[in-house]
Amino acid sequence: MVGTIFDIKEFSIHDGPGGRTTVFLKGCPLRCKWCHNPEGLIITPQIMKKHNLCSNCKLCEQGCNHPECEPFCVCIHACPNGCLTVSGEEVESKTLAERLNKDKAMFEFTNGGITVSGGEPLMQADFVCDLVDNLDGIHTAIQTSGYADEETYRRVVSKFDYVIQDIKLADENEHIIHTGVSNKKILKNIEWLKQSGKEFIFRVPLIPNITDTRENLEAISKIVEGDNVEYLPYNQMAGSKYKMLGMKYTLKQG
Repeated sequence: MVGTIFDIKEFSIHDGPGGRTTVFLKGCPLRCKWCHNPEGLIITPQIMKKHNLCSNCKLCEQGCNHPECEPFCVCIHACPNGCLTVSGEEVESKTLAERLNKDKAMFEFTNGGITVSGGEPLMQADFVCDLVDNLDGIHTAIQTSGYADEETYRRVVSKFDYVIQDIKLADENEHIIHTGVSNKKILKNIEWLKQSGKEFIFRVPLIPNITDTRENLEAISKIVEGDNVEYLPYNQMAGSKYKMLGMKYTLKQG
């Protein structure tokens, strides 16, 4: 089973219990204005350009015979300053599992494991399930927006030992305005999660004047009903990657 990832971060201590390796998958159906991983939005690989390193020599535009460069119409290897990189690569689930299994002893020593994040892992449901099936008794966690149909959500989440469930906005209209999608599916899946017997935690990003309002936080508290909740401060550096991807960061800052 082939999937597309954009990063693997080892020694993570913020993506579940213990020391973990976090696998970031590409593709997300939401368009949160504050997204700090914009390279995870589109499921296909993308060029990232460090504009401060570019000397405008245009060597990258002269063409090449590298098959990996063909989708981008530029040569990612030609830049003498190394300002071009590709975010995203296709990997086999079994190959990735073999790599992760090599660190089993470390995970056991730190009471950690593997976390699958994104993007939105539920967009690559079959790949995620096959990846977990090929892990060798390693503790698993998933970080998800919960935006998926009931069958997909339950099938994937049931594979994991621990669930990090995002909850951003309680009001549907506000959710549509700031993430691009309704929260009806998310709230329905949250209700199932609460009754599932799974170990989980809710994560609420505190975005100034959007998610951190008293009205929203009070509404969220009624939804989570006193269950474990973690509040995440706004990442003020979130917009730095957008320019590298040729994207616009639309969240007003300051």
